[in-house]
Amino acid sequence: MERIAQVIRVRPEKVAEYRKLHEAVPEPVLARLRASNIANYSIHLLGDRLFSYYEYGGDDLAADLAAIAEDEATQEWWKLTDPCQESVPEAAPGQWWARAEQVFLME
Repeated sequence: MERIAQVIRVRPEKVAEYRKLHEAVPEPVLARLRASNIANYSIHLLGDRLFSYYEYGGDDLAADLAAIAEDEATQEWWKLTDPCQESVPEAAPGQWWARAEQVFLME
């Protein structure tokens, strides 16, 4: 199992909309995440930063993320959520969410 933590900025004028969208994430979007071996997915808000965490239980993260990106329901979902977000300066070129480095783990 791999732990993934990421950060992105939420546009301040879109915080309420972003919260409202996540009150009812479409089931097909959630099903695609589960089918792509993603579990314990959560998103947290601090100021204008969103922090996401999930556990990946598959053996090919790139392929599973590609399957998510190709999913029609997810693409429609992203049309709603993406305008609420913008990458942080720490994001690599072409990267939407910036992946955070794990520096400590207590199991």
